[in-house]
Amino acid sequence: MLVKGRKVSGRGEAVAANYAFGPLEDDVIIKHRLLTRTTTTRGEPPLKKLQKKFTSLFVELDKNEDNYGDCDKLAKAFLQELSTFEIPLLKSKAVVDANLREKHNFDELREEINRQIVQAQTDIELLKKQLEESKIERRHKEECEAIRKMIATQPPRSETLKIISDLEKEIAALDAENTASSRMLELRKKQFALLLHVVDELQNTIEEEQKSLIEEKEHKHGMEDASGGLEPMHVD
Repeated sequence: MLVKGRKVSGRGEAVAANYAFGPLEDDVIIKHRLLTRTTTTRGEPPLKKLQKKFTSLFVELDKNEDNYGDCDKLAKAFLQELSTFEIPLLKSKAVVDANLREKHNFDELREEINRQIVQAQTDIELLKKQLEESKIERRHKEECEAIRKMIATQPPRSETLKIISDLEKEIAALDAENTASSRMLELRKKQFALLLHVVDELQNTIEEEQKSLIEEKEHKHGMEDASGGLEPMHVD
């Protein structure tokens, strides 16, 4: 055991306790106590006492004297001391066995805990995967619900088909009207071209007639001038 020094207080301040042994000395003392089965630093160790009892018995037996009484007395004392020394050994053995069993139980518990940890990690990974799948499935359901709502806002199929049929009829009518307009436009182009041709011919005819009239007038004036110059002169 550690032997603490006295605490000396002065002026109301406590002085820290001083230890008689350092950490290294403590280890040596504890090891020595375990080997000698002593629980205190004072007194004779049990192993040394047992050794003395055995030595005394051996010395007494080695004598050639008639000392059976002393030998019997020393033998009983040795056996008693041996029994006293054996009791802590049995206790230590029981403690060691209990510690070994406890260690074995702890090892099994540790293996079980490790197995549970591995299983928990596997379960966590599986749950993560299931969570991702659930998120994807939920997103698909939300998309399907959005599409369903959008479809629900649309008119019935029969009404849609009727609208399509009416549009097709309207498109056909517009196509027919477009065809008729195209034909009428083509006819108007031809008529306009013919009109331009007639106007052009008429303009040429008018120009020729005007040219003929001018030439006829010029010819007439020329003849009149010629007849006037041939009349006889009158002498007064």
